[in-house]
Amino acid sequence: MSRICELTGKGRLTGNNVSHANNRTKRVFLPNLQNVTLLSEKLERGFKFRVSTHGLRSVEHNGGLDNWLLKTKNEKLSTRAQRVKKELKKAVAEA
Repeated sequence: MSRICELTGKGRLTGNNVSHANNRTKRVFLPNLQNVTLLSEKLERGFKFRVSTHGLRSVEHNGGLDNWLLKTKNEKLSTRAQRVKKELKKAVAEA
């Protein structure tokens, strides 16, 4: 399973451990990913995503999953999130 947020696209970063003697060794900074079920009000059901805590706060700040998906570009979203967004747009168009 890749270590990338499905909603924001946030992934791993690389850097260095720096010792007291200024020796540098490579290391990896991983995002804080959580498995969460986000509820869609318009589709009236929940969707499971692997989301970073920063992404989860962003979704809540924007008023929920529906608003977040409609505002976000497809390039940032995972394929599962893109499918949900397509389904959401279809439901909004019908209503």
